[in-house]
Amino acid sequence: MISRTTVDAVFDAARVEEVIGDFVQLKKSGSNFKGLSPFTDERSPSFMVSPVKQIWKDFSSGKGGNAVTFIMEHEHFTFPEAIKYIAKKYGIEVEETEQSDEQKQMQDEKESMFLVSKFAAEWFAGQLKTDEGRSIGYSYFKERGFTEETINYFQLGYSPEQWSAFTDAAIKAGYKLEFLEKTGLTIVKDDKQFDRFKGRVMFPIRSMSGRVLGFGGRILNSEKKAAKYLNSPQSEIYDKSKVLYGIYEAKQEMAKEDLCYLVEGYTDVIQLYQAGIQNVVSSSGTALTTEQIRLISRLTKNITVLYDGDAAGLRAAIRGIDLILEAGMNVRVCTFPEGEDPDSFAKSHTESEIKEFLKDNAVDFIRFKSGLLKKEAVGDPIKKAGMIREIVQSIAKIPDDISREIYVRESAAILEIGEDVLFSTLAQMRSSEITEVRKKQKREQESQGMQKVADAPATKAVDRREVLERNIIRILLLYGEREEVFDEEYLQEPDGGDLVVEKKKDTMLVYEKVYVDLQNDEIEFSNDSFKKLYPKLIDVLLLQGRIDVNTVMTELSDEEAQLVADLIMDEDRYQLSRWDERQIFVKQKEDTVATYLMDTILNFRRLMIDTKIQSMMAQMTDDEVERLEIMSQIKDNLVLHRYLGKRLNRVV
Repeated sequence: MISRTTVDAVFDAARVEEVIGDFVQLKKSGSNFKGLSPFTDERSPSFMVSPVKQIWKDFSSGKGGNAVTFIMEHEHFTFPEAIKYIAKKYGIEVEETEQSDEQKQMQDEKESMFLVSKFAAEWFAGQLKTDEGRSIGYSYFKERGFTEETINYFQLGYSPEQWSAFTDAAIKAGYKLEFLEKTGLTIVKDDKQFDRFKGRVMFPIRSMSGRVLGFGGRILNSEKKAAKYLNSPQSEIYDKSKVLYGIYEAKQEMAKEDLCYLVEGYTDVIQLYQAGIQNVVSSSGTALTTEQIRLISRLTKNITVLYDGDAAGLRAAIRGIDLILEAGMNVRVCTFPEGEDPDSFAKSHTESEIKEFLKDNAVDFIRFKSGLLKKEAVGDPIKKAGMIREIVQSIAKIPDDISREIYVRESAAILEIGEDVLFSTLAQMRSSEITEVRKKQKREQESQGMQKVADAPATKAVDRREVLERNIIRILLLYGEREEVFDEEYLQEPDGGDLVVEKKKDTMLVYEKVYVDLQNDEIEFSNDSFKKLYPKLIDVLLLQGRIDVNTVMTELSDEEAQLVADLIMDEDRYQLSRWDERQIFVKQKEDTVATYLMDTILNFRRLMIDTKIQSMMAQMTDDEVERLEIMSQIKDNLVLHRYLGKRLNRVV
């Protein structure tokens, strides 16, 4: 329903590195940018962004595309939603026609849940302006010290005390009870329905792109026997173990500062943000999970955990440390004075005082953990031994060898124990972990009726023809419009004489050379994806004389668009194995385009001749006349095969 003018304006304005940079921490790598994949759990960055070509490629998951396809993949947006998101980012007015009732009904279930959640957030925020909302909800937020600007920015709200005030309003606005129930906003029992968050102040929980996923609600009446905080139940759009409160508001500052402050509660985030510490997120009162850590790792590798100074807060800090270390992150811990928490401390101190406190009191996990455990083990050798073992267990989680060794040496000095003892203990622990992992893998394989890893079949050989077809498509994408000089050789066979080679130079456009040679050799693509993509690229080059990758990708199917990104970004990675190099030879991109293309075409011809020879040998019969005829044809093809080998400067 979005006009083509708007779509074109979005593609013209969008910079892929800027769009993706809101979600992934990117670092310069030559002419490209590199970062950790937002789609897989990886520790070595394999996510590439090309500002020149305006595309991205995730080598760990195989996904790729342009700025729009990234938003579609990452946020599970439809194409129109992705266009609207980027248009908003760049201040582009979206021209569209209003959706009909029929089109609204066609929205899928997940999208309907997003729409319901968006309505709910706006409705709850609006309730702060009612008499009840101002006297209860708004008063609470003001008592916490939140300014009007902060309340609006975090879209804080209030759910009235009536049993079904929100549900009635949503149904009246046209939202279906089915989706109110699936999001958990409404509880349905028999023929009755009532609001889950009745009588609570509301904290919308947003995704990294700002979409409302769920809610946290705090009850204000202490007399009621109900949970102080209540979260939305798990649904298609909300999983509390995979989201962080405040990530939408904090993402840019986290990437800029290359640091994330991690707290426990909603008000901790809001109070610190209001005080000027904007790179802060919360685990929403739940135990920290690997998925939440992974979310942070897309933006920074550094986490400082801020917890209350009480015993419960310290135990929570210890539980989260090992998970953070295991993810290859750098972790520091900062505890507040007894009786203080991030909320109260931020409320009573200035921005400069908070930053100074965090800088002076954040310590690495070794000093934090050893200091904490030392207090518990004073005068008790058994407890001290257990404490040392706990610290070594944490060090064992670190994936980097150098970091592990540094922490062992530092621990030895702090704990006043020999390094050799710690290294020995560490080696035993890691050995036990490896053994346990292998046992687990073996059990899983046996339960699935699989063979042992050692007995697994060899990796499938590279398909030589597919490699060549891939190279041809890549050449069209990268160099199709270029004019090149090709060294041509034409064979002539005079009667009764040897082959005569006529040499000449032809100046042609690359795509014309590809098209003519494939036509003359009657070569067709065997790979279905390449077979569909090839004529489309040729048509674009014939009509426009060049390929604008960004524009072309909008005209292709999702599968084809991803293939295009794959081919362009995969330039240096798709190489043949040494075994296949004995049979097929393709010069690399540092050679001239003409040579690169000729190598590919000549190799294609040799491969076709190989296939033809094998086919003729399979047709051998006992009939002597037919056999002699086939052998003569094989001989002619072998002569041509050797000639092509010489042109490729190979000994055949």
